[in-house]
Amino acid sequence: MNQFLSLALKAGVSVGLIWYATRNLDFASALDRLFSMPVWPLALAAAVWACVLLNNTIRWRIVMKSLAAALPFGQTFRILYIGIFFNQVLPSSVGGDAVRMFLVYKTGAGVRPAVNSILLERAATLLGLILLVVATQPLLLPRIGDNPARFAFPILAAAAAAGIAFVMLLDRFPPAMKKWRIFRGIATLAEDARRFFLKPEYSLPAIGLGVVGFSLISLLTYVLALGLDIDISLADCLVLIPPVMLVTTIPISVAGWGVRETAMVFALGLAGVGEQEAVLLSLLLGVLMVVVALPGALLWLRSGHRRSEVAAGMPRA
Repeated sequence: MNQFLSLALKAGVSVGLIWYATRNLDFASALDRLFSMPVWPLALAAAVWACVLLNNTIRWRIVMKSLAAALPFGQTFRILYIGIFFNQVLPSSVGGDAVRMFLVYKTGAGVRPAVNSILLERAATLLGLILLVVATQPLLLPRIGDNPARFAFPILAAAAAAGIAFVMLLDRFPPAMKKWRIFRGIATLAEDARRFFLKPEYSLPAIGLGVVGFSLISLLTYVLALGLDIDISLADCLVLIPPVMLVTTIPISVAGWGVRETAMVFALGLAGVGEQEAVLLSLLLGVLMVVVALPGALLWLRSGHRRSEVAAGMPRA
């Protein structure tokens, strides 16, 4: 019941924000613009997305390797793609990360690496995104002026670093508490976090690939903007799209829908892009994400598993 309520609330947020973002959109003109797009931007955007998938597969394998639980590249790619399908196309109480954990466990890797590799990969990805946003902030500051938002990203970066340090110390509780399963799980996460983040040969490439992944998404957005004949530069996308992606990581909507559109209007407005163009670009980006995630359905069907198995959870560690 709680999971259903959470999904319903997220759906409500998405519907409300999409309505707000599209309230002034001329749908007839937008459709004409979409159908008049040449094919090459869509094909190039799909190719860039393929690079994103390869990048993210390598990043996850690095994290798994740090935990001595690396799977073959092809198997890792398939599991990652299935997770993307569930996140983008079938947002439900059974999310993509839960599916990935379940499928990794089913390979025989065990509960601990199945859970912790994904949590740590998420942390490395988010840290890479934050670092990219902070690195491009000097180019963003002239656009936002004295807006208090200029302090948000450095503070967020410091908070992320402090959060990772905190996670690595989570096993420092009294020995008597280790009789509780939840504390044993937290302790293993702290140990694995140290094994990953305190070894530069693992953490630096993974975080770097987080930066590369979101840079590729900025490039993908630029390609779509070219197809829609929107006047924006690649440099503008590299500066403005990562903060949009950062905002969409806030888990208050379904697959970022609505949040992405609202943030895109504000961000691209700083580059002189009109509200209707920004909304149209964001919607096209969202639809492309769904379309390219669809092959994950075939991979899921070939796995022979059912969502009910994932919902039932994994055995205790």
